[in-house]
Amino acid sequence: MKKHFLLLVSLCFALTALAAPKMAEHVFIVSIDQGAPAGIHASEMPVLKKMAAEGARTWEAYTIVPSSTLQAHVSMATGVGIQKHQIVWNDDKSAASKSGALGVPTIFALAKERGLKTALIVGKAKILETLNLPGSLDAAVCVESGLSLETARVAAEKIVALKPNLCLIHLSEPDPVGHEFGMFSPEKKKAFADADAALQILRDAVKEAGLEEKSLFIVTADHGGHDREPGDEKPPLGRHGWPIKEDVEIPWIAWGKGARAGTVITAPVVIYDTAATALWVLGVELPEHFWGRPVVSAFK
Repeated sequence: MKKHFLLLVSLCFALTALAAPKMAEHVFIVSIDQGAPAGIHASEMPVLKKMAAEGARTWEAYTIVPSSTLQAHVSMATGVGIQKHQIVWNDDKSAASKSGALGVPTIFALAKERGLKTALIVGKAKILETLNLPGSLDAAVCVESGLSLETARVAAEKIVALKPNLCLIHLSEPDPVGHEFGMFSPEKKKAFADADAALQILRDAVKEAGLEEKSLFIVTADHGGHDREPGDEKPPLGRHGWPIKEDVEIPWIAWGKGARAGTVITAPVVIYDTAATALWVLGVELPEHFWGRPVVSAFK
């Protein structure tokens, strides 16, 4: 009898965790492209680092393999890995020609089914082409320059005007800079600093929209990266895609409404857990096919 009682308690706890009541009315996911934790630590990013200290954080979350921009963002926005979502390309041409190929719902589509407002602002067209399922987004913008500050300003306008319940902002600039100049170059550190300034613009917009007290920020990345290795002649800098720590390790920070202050997350966190956490915080039931699970230890 005692064994059955404990089993029932455990089951009830698990079901409660997945069907938790709404913790926040608005969730803003900020993805820093090629946002390796080591590079962040080496750069001037006071806004992000303060949010990490004040909220719940881990610098040892992991992305998928291969650790490429498009596949990773699809996992971030669908709650499943590449074997399930089947987006196996990572270039603009394929994304444009295969638009509509995504066979699983995005978090935006699932949120829209609940009557929530959604937005996606990105710095790379392939992400928008792939994730912009019909009827799933109230605002869908690709900022062609890819500059973090410009992307943040566009996103800020949408936040103030639309007041989205679920919004993903992709800051793409650190990635091409890392590829050209290297993971720890002055140029890459400047790109990180601009991403940090962009993060402040987004926070200011949330405050201007009157959403600050009921919003959660999740700040993360799609992948890390590494530079040329000894003996290499002229390989590209800032490369990624390998199943190595430098490429797959990413930050994961929850800050704002409902987040557990000053907490180090010790449970494993994978990029598709971002999708599950965002829906869970908004009170949206998770689909059975999700691989991701809410990062419950990050919340009160």
